[in-house]
Amino acid sequence: MVNGLSNNELKEFLDSKYEQYNQKKFIESDPIQVPHNFTSKEDIEISSFLTATIAWGQRKTIIKNSFKMMDLLDNSPYDYIINSTEKEIDKLNIKHRTFNEIDFRYFIKRLKYIYINHGNLENIFFDNIENNSLHKSIHVFKSLFFKNNFPLRTTKHISDPYKGSACKRINMFLRWMVRKDSNGVDFGIWNKISPSYLSCPLDVHSGRVARKLGMLKRNQNDHKAVIELDNKLRYLDSNDPVKYDFSLFGLGVFEGF
Repeated sequence: MVNGLSNNELKEFLDSKYEQYNQKKFIESDPIQVPHNFTSKEDIEISSFLTATIAWGQRKTIIKNSFKMMDLLDNSPYDYIINSTEKEIDKLNIKHRTFNEIDFRYFIKRLKYIYINHGNLENIFFDNIENNSLHKSIHVFKSLFFKNNFPLRTTKHISDPYKGSACKRINMFLRWMVRKDSNGVDFGIWNKISPSYLSCPLDVHSGRVARKLGMLKRNQNDHKAVIELDNKLRYLDSNDPVKYDFSLFGLGVFEGF
């Protein structure tokens, strides 16, 4: 029994909210609309990663600045990253809150290194799965991303669960890449990683709703809270636990639950 609801009633309620919010119209007001402008796997992957990286603050501003990043990459992010010179990259200029041109230029250079040396982003995350989760994968990815000659200021733009972070933005990126979504919101273009390993992109909205529903006891939105929520969501749906991100986020943002 959770907050007056049995587990079956809770699942039924959250399933109905998932169906309500996991619709194509969700894309219109969400940053996920940016990668939906692309068709190739690499372009979707890169635009998703960059968009998710700056996904904090007002959603309209996130979307506007994400489209600006794509414009700077000639709306062909993979081609730009692979073929651009260091001189060209060093002319890139963007600012979103604390993410600035220093960070953006480093991200582009590092993505170039990853695509040339690892093939794609999926391989890095897949190779480091541990204990049926992607927590270690995120930690290793950050270590690889900031390996040599990096601006210290830029490290804050990728979170690390091993340092206690909820890693909301990178978990959102992973949801976009991994979930097989029959309604066409999430892309599901990564085939090596099971959706059952995903963690909910925990933020102020989903955290508040989860606590009101009695699914989350921990007060901080941190890594321990993510693990607690993971366990609950996996109990409700072991194959696709993060589908409930739509339910929690929709209840919080659109219904003020």
